[in-house]
Order: sequence, then C-alpha cells, then structure tokens
Amino acid sequence: MTEKKKTTIVLFSGDYDKAMAAYIIANGAAAYDHEVTIFHTFWGLNALRKDEDVMVKKGFLEKMFAKMMPKGADKMGISKMNFAGIGPKLIKNVIKKHNALTLPQLIEMAQEQDVKLVACTMTMDLLGLQQEELLEQIEYAGVAAYLADAEDGNVNLFI
Repeated sequence: MTEKKKTTIVLFSGDYDKAMAAYIIANGAAAYDHEVTIFHTFWGLNALRKDEDVMVKKGFLEKMFAKMMPKGADKMGISKMNFAGIGPKLIKNVIKKHNALTLPQLIEMAQEQDVKLVACTMTMDLLGLQQEELLEQIEYAGVAAYLADAEDGNVNLFI
C-alpha cells in the first residue's frame, strides 16, 4: 500500500483572494486524496475568526487588534484593487455570477474533506485572539507541529 501524499499550506495573508487560493488548492489536494494541513498564522488567522462578536476578556492592545482585524473570512479585504472596500464587493459579485464557491463555503468544504485547519497559538497570543473567537473543529498548535507535518510533505506552500 502506498503512503498518502501530504500537502501543507502556511496561510500568512489576510487577503480574501489569497486565502481563497489557499483553500482552492487545499480542497483540490484533498480531492486527490492528499492529507492536507493549512497552518493559519498572523493575518491568515482572520479566515478562522467567527463573524459574530464573542465576549472574552481582553487587555487594551488585544481589544485594538480585535477592532482592526476583520471578523471572519467574508469580511477580509482583497490584495489588489481594494478601492476602500468596494473591491471585495465586486469580486464577490463575480464569484456569484460564475457560481463559484465563496471563501466561507471553501472553508466549510475543507472541513468536510478533513483538511486539518490549524491556528498558530503563538500568533493568537500576540494578537490577543482566544479559542472562543475562532471557528469550531479546528486545531491549535505552534510552528513545531506545522514543521512536523511539512517535513513529510510532498507539496509545501506559503501564501
């Protein structure tokens, strides 16, 4: 029996389009029977944030980060042509017109395909994010856990 191929992705970007690309690749790899891990760090953690307010105790800096960062994948900006928030509306309109999946739908699909979604605990500490603020059915780990997955990876990407 052949060993399952592994694909690992570091999602560093908080841009809607880049996160969408990461999830399209992850879902494609999972469909090809790869064991897939997406390690969300820094601004990439925004893809895992719940879109509703969650009451948790935070210090001043953590409250400021929470206010400045988008709540949930659907509120992330795009990397080019953001146009003060109009760009994401335009791209979502194009996605809808072409019956493509939105980023929240791609995340849900990844979870259904058992893609391992990992939140970087060091970044969570730095940005003041708590587990209650993130989606259900995700894992929490540091860079060592990601490196253990990536070490055997056939495809390793940084987005």
